[in-house]
Amino acid sequence: MENYNLGIKVSFITIIVNVILSAFKIIAGIVGKSNAMLADGVHTLSDVLTTIVVIFGLKVSSKEADKEHPYGHEKYEPIFAKLLSTMLVLTGLYIGYESIKVLISGDIKTPGLIALVAAIASIGVKEGMYWYTVKAAKKIKSLSLEADAWHHRSDAFSSVGTFVGILGARLGLKILDPIAGVVVSIFVIKVGVDLYFRATKELVDQSADDQTEERIMDIAHSVKGVDSIKSLKTRMFGNKLYVDIEITVDGNLNVEQGHDIAEKVHDDIEEKIEEVKHCMVHVEPSKTQD
Repeated sequence: MENYNLGIKVSFITIIVNVILSAFKIIAGIVGKSNAMLADGVHTLSDVLTTIVVIFGLKVSSKEADKEHPYGHEKYEPIFAKLLSTMLVLTGLYIGYESIKVLISGDIKTPGLIALVAAIASIGVKEGMYWYTVKAAKKIKSLSLEADAWHHRSDAFSSVGTFVGILGARLGLKILDPIAGVVVSIFVIKVGVDLYFRATKELVDQSADDQTEERIMDIAHSVKGVDSIKSLKTRMFGNKLYVDIEITVDGNLNVEQGHDIAEKVHDDIEEKIEEVKHCMVHVEPSKTQD
């Protein structure tokens, strides 16, 4: 619940900032006659929609396990992350389309100073929002919130391109305005595609990384009474991890003693690795009883 509350707090703050910033950028794009700034303002406005999606995602994935979902709801998180990544790709395509349309038409105007000021303001604000959001995303291990953070950074990069284009246009190179939009759109699309594949990995029960599995084995080995580890299987479940580990113990121990060792392995793994939601320990005798 603490993670959910932090995610919601961050999301509501970013919504307020984005609404104010997008309004300023769209007005600056219209008044300053800049296609790049107008597209940039629409990009920021799309961030409001994606953040609303993040809020729904956090709310659903944070629900406790129930009869219909005995393993919990964490897998809803990467589903919402995939939705957000799709929005990123569509936003990138829109920016690219609008910029190419201006290039083809040749109707390129010299942007006003207000558009340049809006671009500078946007770079600072959106980069700050990226770091604020990504820090919270890493803390609560939320892929959808991280996707939203990248949406902020894509907007910051979009504004960098917009700034270069507007400045170049004001210095006489009008064509830089729409060209900057095309370059930025490619970056935004790439980020969206990368996040989509990351979310997919969390939905197909991919194993944990080698470092995490090595740590699990070290913890199990450190428990007194564990002779060896026969097998280890891990699977990602949203932002959580399920562990199945098979250990061997002295075959001359009784059932209760073997159980106590397994329980210690179970407790140590779940306590020492925060993302582990559940650990199942299987016990095998390391030698046949006489």
